[in-house]
Amino acid sequence: QLRLVESGGGSVQPGGSLRLSCAASGFRLDDYYIGWFRQAPGKERTGVSCINLPDPYTSDPYTYYAKSVEGRFTISRDTTSNMVYLQMDSLKAEDTGVYYCTAVAAGYGRCQMRSRDGDWGQGTRVTVSS
Repeated sequence: QLRLVESGGGSVQPGGSLRLSCAASGFRLDDYYIGWFRQAPGKERTGVSCINLPDPYTSDPYTYYAKSVEGRFTISRDTTSNMVYLQMDSLKAEDTGVYYCTAVAAGYGRCQMRSRDGDWGQGTRVTVSS
């Protein structure tokens, strides 16, 4: 079981920013495709963004963003600190929810927005409200 821990959530006003962090215990995140999901109040969990394994030939591995967050959110890896981040800018009320990171599946060399093992952590809560 891969244990990932999310942090960085909080309450912000619309237009604000937050950076979520995903940390691993006992294994290297660089060995896994990683995705961020969120669950809004009363709704099912949905995919937000995912990132491929580090690419030895480029500093920009493949990334995917849901249409609703494209251009506002940025997913990235920090190999040195063994972290995956989700920078969230221009936040909207509809971004409110609990955010989770998890290892995701891959297909045709690209990360997919579905959990690889069905392992979910506690998540970190994001509230966007004026």
